[in-house]
Amino acid sequence: RPDGSRFMPDVDERGELAPRDIVARAIDHEMKRLGADCMFLDISHKPDDFVRQHFPMIYAKLLDLGMDLTKEPIPIVPAAHYTCGGVVVDDYGRTDVDGLYAIGEVSYTGLHGANRMASNSLLECLVYGWSAAMDIDRRMPSVHSVDVLPAWDESRVENADERVVIQHNWHELRLLMWDYVGIVRTTKRLERALRRITMLQQEIDEYYANFRVSNNLLELRNLVQVAELIVRCAMMRKESRGLHFTLDYPQQLAESGPSILSPLTPHINR
Repeated sequence: RPDGSRFMPDVDERGELAPRDIVARAIDHEMKRLGADCMFLDISHKPDDFVRQHFPMIYAKLLDLGMDLTKEPIPIVPAAHYTCGGVVVDDYGRTDVDGLYAIGEVSYTGLHGANRMASNSLLECLVYGWSAAMDIDRRMPSVHSVDVLPAWDESRVENADERVVIQHNWHELRLLMWDYVGIVRTTKRLERALRRITMLQQEIDEYYANFRVSNNLLELRNLVQVAELIVRCAMMRKESRGLHFTLDYPQQLAESGPSILSPLTPHINR
């Protein structure tokens, strides 16, 4: 806390070593309870050499920002930095689209479950990258060449008149997902998020249909679709499990329900 007192021992018997979702929710709760901009991480009780050897990159980065990890508490806030779940794949990273592989954060491999262990995302990419490469190598002799795709026809579209629209929608989507679909959720927040996402989809589709396609526009179109899937999946789950925590259903059910949405799932925009 800002006054230097610890709060994690009051939340979990493992203290600061509790799973990341528990720690993140505790930090979020304390920030809201106290009206604080951040909590603080203090490792200054450890020897300087220990900190430099175990956290060299963090130590150097903080020095660049004018903070010394060995001598002072560091301000911290929770942040979204990894997507748990994604495109369903097999042990080789293969999707149900022939020839399409998904590896890393974009994929649902089953390795993480409802949460994610620390520091295994890079290892997952290496393992599945190798597995996919071996599978592609085995299948290459049977792959037939395909016809060259025709050039993209832009004759009936024009350059965007206001590119700020893309930037604004991008920022709005990021903000509403953090505020309404973040660490602590409620049914009301999820419903509010879905209404706004639906409006954003309409705006983006209209923009997509009338103006020249850009990388940022394509990325925004993908983002709003993923946002819809996340919200709808969260609304279907009447419990809290792993990273998904809702105040309306704080307990975990004895058995997990289905967690995979398909094109046949009702109300999914395709």
